[in-house]
Amino acid sequence: MTSKILAERYEVHRQLGKQTGRQTLLARDLQTQELVVIKQLFLGSDCEWQDLKLFEREAETLKALSHPSIPRYLDYLEIDEPDSKGFALVQTYVEGKTLEEHLRSGRTFSESEVKELAKSLLEILIYLHEQDPPVIHRDIKPSNILLHSRSAHSVGQVYLVDFGSVQNQAAKFGGTITVVGTYGYMAPEQFGGRSVPASDLYGLGATLIYLVTGLHPTELSQQDLRIQFADRVTQLNSNLQHFRML
Repeated sequence: MTSKILAERYEVHRQLGKQTGRQTLLARDLQTQELVVIKQLFLGSDCEWQDLKLFEREAETLKALSHPSIPRYLDYLEIDEPDSKGFALVQTYVEGKTLEEHLRSGRTFSESEVKELAKSLLEILIYLHEQDPPVIHRDIKPSNILLHSRSAHSVGQVYLVDFGSVQNQAAKFGGTITVVGTYGYMAPEQFGGRSVPASDLYGLGATLIYLVTGLHPTELSQQDLRIQFADRVTQLNSNLQHFRML
């Protein structure tokens, strides 16, 4: 069977994920021989204007970023085939498993690993939030965090992926209010369609709570908009338990 080649350059190896009107592919760049990830958005009856706007915003934002823990923008393509039309975003490929995959496989994270993860992710968020204007990811959660080369002595290289919900200068100066994010990891202000840099810290905090409790944030009670988890992690250092991230 002949492999499909996109834009006379990208040889498709396999599908990594699929949603309505979208798919993510693993491919090889025939010019560089490097593996790449291709995110495709198809223009069909299920595609809304907001979907296209966010997809284009993701591409423009990634094009302006340069950080070792964020997959790099490589190319943007127009798909014009007899059976499909749309757009594609090409990024560098990062080999690894998401935190969600690690948790579902039964792996646990020690307190030192949780601290290491928090530090790495905070460094990424500092970089994003120091852009002018700030870049707000808006969907920090275990399935959007990749770990590469995890070992007994290190949690591994941490990557933040999927900027499909990102808010940047395109959203800063007016425009419609957009509610994006994932329930359980969304800061309260996101339900009103507004996000600030601290909204990403809420998502990070909820992610760390999931790591130390093994419970999705929606499975835990809230009080005064704070997730209550201390009674589930009695062995956790009190300083980390009371860290005011949320």
